[in-house]
Amino acid sequence: MGRLPPRPLLLALLALALCQGRVVRVPAGSLVRVVGTELVIPCNVSDYDGPSEQNFDWSFSSSGSSFVELASTWEVGFPAQLYRERLQRGEILLRRTANDAVELHIRNVQPSDQGHYKCSTPSTDATVQGNYEDTVQVKVLADALHVSASAQPSPALSLREGEPFELRCSASTTSLLHTHLSVMWEVHRASSRRSILALTHESRFRPGPGYEQRYNSGGVRLDTVGSNVYRLSVSRALSADQGLYKCVVSEWIGEQGAWQEIQEKTVDVATVVIQPTVLRAAVARNVSVAEGKELDLSCNITTDRMDDIRPEVTWYFSRTPDSTLPGSHVLARMDRDSLVHSSPHVALSHMDARSYHLLVRDVGKENSGYYFCHVTLWVPGHNRSWHKVAEAMSAPAGVDVIWLEPDYQVYLNASKVPEFSDDPTELECRIVDVKRSDANVRFTVSWYFRINPRSDSVVTSELLAVMNGDWTLKYGERSKQRAQNGELIFSKEHMDTFSFRIQRTTDEDRGSYYCVVSAWTKQRNNSWVKSKDVLSRPVNIFWASEDSVLVVKARQPKPFFAAGNTFEMTCKVSSKNIKSPRYSVLITAEKPVGDLSSPNETKYIISLDQDSVVKLENWTDASRVDGVVLEKVQEDEFRYRMYQTQVSDAGLYRCMVTAWSPVGGSLWREAATSLSNPIEIDFQTSGPVFNASVHSATPSVIRGDLIKLFCIISTEGAALDPDDMAFDVSWFAVHSFGLDKAPVFLSSLDRKGIVNTAERDWKSNLSLERVGVLEFLLQVHGSEDQDFGNYYCSVTPWVKSPTGSWQKEAEIHSKPIFITVKMDVLNAFKYPLLIGIGLSTVIGLLSCLIGYCSSHWCCKKEVQETRRERRRLMSMEMD
Repeated sequence: MGRLPPRPLLLALLALALCQGRVVRVPAGSLVRVVGTELVIPCNVSDYDGPSEQNFDWSFSSSGSSFVELASTWEVGFPAQLYRERLQRGEILLRRTANDAVELHIRNVQPSDQGHYKCSTPSTDATVQGNYEDTVQVKVLADALHVSASAQPSPALSLREGEPFELRCSASTTSLLHTHLSVMWEVHRASSRRSILALTHESRFRPGPGYEQRYNSGGVRLDTVGSNVYRLSVSRALSADQGLYKCVVSEWIGEQGAWQEIQEKTVDVATVVIQPTVLRAAVARNVSVAEGKELDLSCNITTDRMDDIRPEVTWYFSRTPDSTLPGSHVLARMDRDSLVHSSPHVALSHMDARSYHLLVRDVGKENSGYYFCHVTLWVPGHNRSWHKVAEAMSAPAGVDVIWLEPDYQVYLNASKVPEFSDDPTELECRIVDVKRSDANVRFTVSWYFRINPRSDSVVTSELLAVMNGDWTLKYGERSKQRAQNGELIFSKEHMDTFSFRIQRTTDEDRGSYYCVVSAWTKQRNNSWVKSKDVLSRPVNIFWASEDSVLVVKARQPKPFFAAGNTFEMTCKVSSKNIKSPRYSVLITAEKPVGDLSSPNETKYIISLDQDSVVKLENWTDASRVDGVVLEKVQEDEFRYRMYQTQVSDAGLYRCMVTAWSPVGGSLWREAATSLSNPIEIDFQTSGPVFNASVHSATPSVIRGDLIKLFCIISTEGAALDPDDMAFDVSWFAVHSFGLDKAPVFLSSLDRKGIVNTAERDWKSNLSLERVGVLEFLLQVHGSEDQDFGNYYCSVTPWVKSPTGSWQKEAEIHSKPIFITVKMDVLNAFKYPLLIGIGLSTVIGLLSCLIGYCSSHWCCKKEVQETRRERRRLMSMEMD
């Protein structure tokens, strides 16, 4: 034995051993290997976390009783002489996998290697803590596995894509133990290896990566033929299936509920070569076609496949002959089920299995370019699947679309020419001598206006309206508003005729008109492109314009009459340069107005419009609603009658006549207006003359007093019986020092005794009464400051005529009188003074009471404290 370590080191190792218990482990149970294979036995130390590497010793015993040193990781001279030569040749070696793990490798296992192998870790611990060694049994079996390739098919197998093929390999074992075989097919191509399908030792099928779908669909199968032949079946060969096929067989044995792979053998079965499918697509090189016609191209397919193949044909179009550029787009496609996918103007069909036709309808300039035919061949697979075996692209076919523009002429004529202003104008633009036109060409029109040039002016054309290829109409700035109002109408009468109508032709519309007919060609995307314009000859619209003349003459059939009789006036109208005139008549009267300034005012009485509709204008005499009549005697003569004339009807009467011209339909335009000569109504009467004056005994009052205003009527001339007189009296006030404001109505009393008083915003009230035959009293009760101002009365006398009818005299106005409203100073300040004195008295008494309370309670306390302080001082002095 070596010497023990020093005591401190021994104590440290003892403490470490007490904290860590070592356990050496090798695989449980027994290991089984076949002669010639490699044996690997792992050994590791659990619960070891030391920083340095753990040392391992391996020993061997054929019987399990006495062990011979085999190998060591830390002592070179440890192995026995029997194994040193194999160690030097590398047949036996130790491979460290971690600080606490190592593997024993024995290559080319021999029957003599069967026995027990012990793995141990040297220890210098003073106290053993744990297990420092472990043993495993190894069984070596004879090679009883036989693997070989089947004679069929040949080692070199040449196939075309889509064809089926089968490969077989034979595998069997004569082992005396109960072992299981697993078979796996692999394909090797260049440096890559792919697993196809495997039958595990547990009799389960496991497809390799990328073969799951083919296995699930039945395209790749693995089954047995007889007892020891394993067959790989591929229903449709793909280009990826090319390569060297190998059969990998493994032998497994079950030991204590676990499976061990005891050996594996691989055999080359066959090299599969997939021959490419020959496929070519051809299209005619150069084709020319007229625009609007049909383009027909054929794609002819050539292939060496005669079995069940399905072609898929796709036509491409590109602006360049290079089909690989991204500018190409799909025109049509026919899939392997003969379903066509295309646009409405493109058709794809096949005459036989090797010829496919592309038909493009109504070709245009945009169809010029290069056409390609792409063909893909598909073969059916297992379970209704399909596999692509070949594809090819044809050479480009250049197509040139030739445009044959339509040929036509344009003719413009005026179907309606105006003779006067407001007459309609109608122009027709017609297309004639049309050649080379079909359904893909449509015609539109543009209308232009040109003012007749002067010698020093520049001729410019203005756009009236333009029609685009989609039939949308756009107006020019000159005609936009009038067209929206319906004054200008643009229409298409027939396929070859366009019309333009001016409902009311004005002087500004005189000039030259011409039309431009455009030919539009339909494109692939259903849009329209203009291809040609043809102009018509201009048509001149002109008429000599003269000023409209309208003359009205009024006359009086009965020049003398008296009040109460009927007044009659006729108006004769004559016109010139007015088309189909109709007249409207308005009767006017000029008479004095009853205001303070008394200017002459024109009053509208009754009117008759151009449709013979009568209307009362400003005729307000309710007692004579039917007293005026205006009627049409002839087309150019009108008669006015006024029954039971009054004295107040005196004045100058005229006929105001307006001439109207028709503007189409029921519309009229005012052409001219004229006023007739006046007819005077003047009554020569000897009756009294009435005057009005205002009197007040209290022109200056104090606010709240009563204001009395008397309106006194006086007469001059012949005296009348009071029963033959009646008056309408109205009072007005101007609330200002002058007459610069508008008069305000106060109250009125009509001749029947009915009083009407206006509502006011202040408290004073008004009353109006008749106190005498010729006196009327207005009273303002409880006057206010706002009642000051100028007051006057307006009187309308009514006199009974000898015939018994009442005649209304001219309205008269009195001169204003100024009323002043003063304020009563004593009464105004009486109540404020009494209130002030009362409040002052109350506040004074309250102040006295507060002062007394303060002096009684506050000052009394301070005096007592002062007296106590004096006594305290006196006592101190006495002490």
